[in-house]
Amino acid sequence: MTRNGAVWPNAAAAQARRKVVEWAISDADISEFMANRRAKSKDQRPRLRRRTRRRLTWAAVAVAAILVGLGVYQWSERRPGQWVRSLGNEHLASADEKHVPYNSNPPSSGPHLPYIAPWGIHAEPIVKELQVHNLEDGGVLVQYNCPQGCPDLVAGLKTIVLRYDRQVILAPYPGMDTRIALTAWSRIDKFDELDEKRIVRFIEAYRGIDHHPKSLF
Repeated sequence: MTRNGAVWPNAAAAQARRKVVEWAISDADISEFMANRRAKSKDQRPRLRRRTRRRLTWAAVAVAAILVGLGVYQWSERRPGQWVRSLGNEHLASADEKHVPYNSNPPSSGPHLPYIAPWGIHAEPIVKELQVHNLEDGGVLVQYNCPQGCPDLVAGLKTIVLRYDRQVILAPYPGMDTRIALTAWSRIDKFDELDEKRIVRFIEAYRGIDHHPKSLF
């Protein structure tokens, strides 16, 4: 009994009241959890947007690089001759100095002497380490290999080379696997029969292009 005569609630009523209180607390916890989650979501949205933008930027850069590389490759494939990887521009004190092996025959780049061979017609072979410097200076070499002699071929090649007062050389080159070889810096074309159009196209494409290393200053 209470002081004013009322009866205290029985055990079942007390238990029901406790459950109501617990449910109220649970609802409050849920509301607080949802509020926190919404706040975190708002905080994360800018980070997600920045991350998405970064990913899209890198994807665009990668696609652009692929397209540029493909364009350069297609451009290179359309130019006369075949591309040969550059071996650099190292200078040698003498032709006997040891250096990395040339990666084409005749050579198309790499270590070379500090001076060049005269432009024009040569009756004797030009040392590899010498002719490479001519290529670096924007020259084109037209070379031939005729163990049994080929006066008609040589005469035809001379007619073409003499059209140019500089940056073109004609010379024999023993030991080649073809009769004719055209070389420029990092480019080569080899064949057996005189083809004036092919030779002129090669010369016009590469003659006069300087290949000295560019200074950064």
